[in-house]
Amino acid sequence: MIGDLLTSLNEPQRQAVLYEGPALLLLAGAGSGKTRALTHRVAHLIRERAVPPWRIMAVTFTNKAAAEMRERLELLLGRDKLPWVATFHATCVRILRQEIEHLGYTRDFTIYDDQDQLRQLRDLLKERKITEKELKPRALAAFIDNAKNRGLTPRACLQQGADDPALIELYRLYQQRLKQGNALDFGDLLLLTVQLFEEVAAVRSRWQERFAHLLIDEFQDTNRVQYRLMQLLTGPQTHLCVVGDDDQSIYRWRGAEVTNILGFDRDYAGTRIIRLEQNYRSTRTILEAATAVVEKNSDRRAKTLWTDNPAGEVIHLETLADDLDEARFIATEIGRLQRQGEALRDIAVFYRTNAQSRVLEEALRGRRIPYAMFGGVKFYARQEIKDALCYLRTLVNPADAMAARRIINTPARGIGAATIERIVQLESEAGGFMAACRLVLERKHLGTAAAQRVRGFVELMEDFGQRLVRLPLPQLMADILQDSGYTPLLQEEAQQALTADGRQEAKGRLDNLEQLLTGMEEHTSQGRSVQDYLEQVALMTDLDQHDPAIERVTLMTLHSAKGLEYPLVFITGLEEGLFPHSRSGSGGADLDEERRLCYVGMTRAMRKLYLSHARRRRVYGTWQFNAPSRFLADIPPALLSGYREPSIVPPTTTVTAPNPQSGVHNLAGLADLVATDEMDQSAEVQAPPPPTRSVSATTAADPPTDGGGLRLGARVRHLKFGPGVVRRLEGSGDQQKVTVYFNSVGTKKLLLKFAGLMPG
Repeated sequence: MIGDLLTSLNEPQRQAVLYEGPALLLLAGAGSGKTRALTHRVAHLIRERAVPPWRIMAVTFTNKAAAEMRERLELLLGRDKLPWVATFHATCVRILRQEIEHLGYTRDFTIYDDQDQLRQLRDLLKERKITEKELKPRALAAFIDNAKNRGLTPRACLQQGADDPALIELYRLYQQRLKQGNALDFGDLLLLTVQLFEEVAAVRSRWQERFAHLLIDEFQDTNRVQYRLMQLLTGPQTHLCVVGDDDQSIYRWRGAEVTNILGFDRDYAGTRIIRLEQNYRSTRTILEAATAVVEKNSDRRAKTLWTDNPAGEVIHLETLADDLDEARFIATEIGRLQRQGEALRDIAVFYRTNAQSRVLEEALRGRRIPYAMFGGVKFYARQEIKDALCYLRTLVNPADAMAARRIINTPARGIGAATIERIVQLESEAGGFMAACRLVLERKHLGTAAAQRVRGFVELMEDFGQRLVRLPLPQLMADILQDSGYTPLLQEEAQQALTADGRQEAKGRLDNLEQLLTGMEEHTSQGRSVQDYLEQVALMTDLDQHDPAIERVTLMTLHSAKGLEYPLVFITGLEEGLFPHSRSGSGGADLDEERRLCYVGMTRAMRKLYLSHARRRRVYGTWQFNAPSRFLADIPPALLSGYREPSIVPPTTTVTAPNPQSGVHNLAGLADLVATDEMDQSAEVQAPPPPTRSVSATTAADPPTDGGGLRLGARVRHLKFGPGVVRRLEGSGDQQKVTVYFNSVGTKKLLLKFAGLMPG
């Protein structure tokens, strides 16, 4: 039996499967078969070492990775011998459903998504009379999420004393609101599980004793609270195996700490480190190029990736005049690849920021190339879907005030803001919004007409509550949509809308609700509850709904591409200030992460990789001229080809494309334009709101000049800063300002009359 588990593995993978010590760090390079090693290790524990499946927990970061691991284990073990396999968040939900009463919640708690969180914060700021000019809800949400990623409750934030007390107080009030509504946001799922284990020793001991083996995938992406959760789940007899690649740690912006994987063997003495260095995914050319970029980072664990795959095609590097030309090139090339027999589902286009997607979408639509874009509006975040699910949420958790407030007048029942405000005033006393609806009727605080409408809503929800216990989920949802008046209203709109767009929108919303019911039927066929369904929906991402079998191109940010692979990949916008992003500043940890992100993007490609950059890019209506990304200069010239002269060349630009025939000299011009890591200050790409005088698309072919003849893109020289390129001109006369990118110090904004600039 052991033979068939090991025969398909290479030697390091076999060592990982057979290791029996207390702590294992599996350093798994991109495309090195870590999922195979991980699943075969689990299968070996169950089949050969007789570890009961229920004593093994495997934690992943995405639903897709968890599903893939379960499928592989089912093939190796059969359906009846599967261990616990789930994401961090799903794992915590499962624990909290059993144990959360220790923290003063009930087991039917609701999980808030990002929209629910922002709505709650907006209400809170409004009640505290704090305007969005003083504090934006998203900024407050970011503060709260950051605190939770660090494992800090409001009380812990106060004790640390590093944060603004006013923000901490809003965090405290927000948590109070959540608890009143018996609701948790995403950060709470992790934070409250840690709090539970730290405060209730008996619970912690019970879970530590349950799991003899804890395996964590994508360990480089763990944040502080996840690391603490791992520590609390690891008992004296627990065998711990973590799998990851520090070169693929790209989520620092949401709390991930690469030090978790870099310092793991210091925290767990006697750790065995096994390196998976054979890449099975990419061609040798792609692998060498990606390695050349990431190895410039100094704070990384040494590893040498190699492959038996053929060298493959050289990487195609394309220099374009502007972002529109870049998008046209990509759409044209995809069309050519399709005519050559390549499947659209095998093609992906990656970009650094979501703002880059617009011109790409337009170019693809112009050529009638179907595509799917990730990072847009998720299916379960659409208005009609959220409305429908809030009816269910209110039935399952009557304390969920956010859901109940959303549906009390949806569809419109004549229950206005003043009536709702009177109900809200009784929420705390009544113990929830629905209870407050009943209390306001008992006390006769409403006029006759308003009371009649509120009573109708309460009776409607009570009727739905009775059906909840006897009807299957799809039938219940269909009844709710019909009897609440929701679908009849949309049907009326679809028939009577004055415009074709209006009719199409209403029909599209009806189609979405049909799709919702279809999904519920699939869920019900698996014998799962309404609460299970709501939980599944809350933890779902838009990537989980992606069907790779559909023939369409994939568009996504580089961050979203993590964990995926495609035969053909385009990476766009390789320019200083965009990628690496302007926030990476003059180097350090931010620039290291940008390098890792570039490495992740490049190693998604299996057969062919395209890299592109534009000489100028429109940002908020103005043209910006950014040097080619330093990452391009890191790639050995022999691995690159494909320069072509741009179809539109701005007359003022001094950046010229190297001769396509110049071979190894192709990158000489790039290297001259890229500052060293130590001296770079990337140009700003995410510009502030557009100035009153901006360069419109109609004048794009002829960038503006100042009174003295200075032009965008012109080379200049400063007595102190040396040579540079003009990036922006603002204002006029004595107040005119010029933004220059200097090779020595990065971006500087200067008052033109005192700048002392000379032609470069």
